[in-house]
Amino acid sequence: MRLLRHQLRVEQLLFWRSRELAFFTFLFPIIFLVLLGSAYGNDTVDGVRGYTYLLSGLLGYGAAATTFAGLGILLVLRRESGTLKRIRATPLPGATYLAGLFGSFVFVYLVQAVILVVLARAIWDVGVPTRWLSLLVVLLIGAASFTALGVATSTFIRTAEGSSAVINAIYLPAAFLAGAFFSTKSFPGVIRWLADVLPLSHFIRLVRDVIVHHAHAWNVLGDLSIVAAWGLFGLILAVRRFRWEPSEH
Repeated sequence: MRLLRHQLRVEQLLFWRSRELAFFTFLFPIIFLVLLGSAYGNDTVDGVRGYTYLLSGLLGYGAAATTFAGLGILLVLRRESGTLKRIRATPLPGATYLAGLFGSFVFVYLVQAVILVVLARAIWDVGVPTRWLSLLVVLLIGAASFTALGVATSTFIRTAEGSSAVINAIYLPAAFLAGAFFSTKSFPGVIRWLADVLPLSHFIRLVRDVIVHHAHAWNVLGDLSIVAAWGLFGLILAVRRFRWEPSEH
């Protein structure tokens, strides 16, 4: 446990010292909230105040941007630079290193989620979620699932140069299809069907059910199970395919 706490602290220091990583994974959803919230005005989306609708979507988008994209890119960069191989050769257990890395990104996402809720409250008077415990459960399960999917995706990327392009090409279209920024009701049927396949769609739906409709976590077990199943799928792939050595050498 002492080693895990130490590794968590190290990963947090490394994260905040990397300006690019902190900006693209941590600040992007916050910037989107301010910019898109200004464009929403007092519009109503699907019978919900636009600001509240947007907050729910960006909490979902933040999970994909931080735990999926941020972690996935970082793992490829560290693997291809030989960092993972060198860490593997140290006395630090591999499981402890990975647990510290995963925990660090989940923590960053939770901090980001708190800031999004506080900003939405301060700027547009969006109500604080009443089912905060259910929201925490949903966010933790979503973050864990997207973390596993990020690790799994990183195992298919062979070069450091291509990591950002490949992962961004996955999660950014998924965010639009899932309705992170606007309603998907006007989408053609085939696009809505495709969106329903994606775990991000179900995660955003979960967050909106809890925030907008004040649902308990146990009242949305269908979507929760789908998100968790995707996470389990990612975990299985990650365990089977994860490697410490660079692909290029």
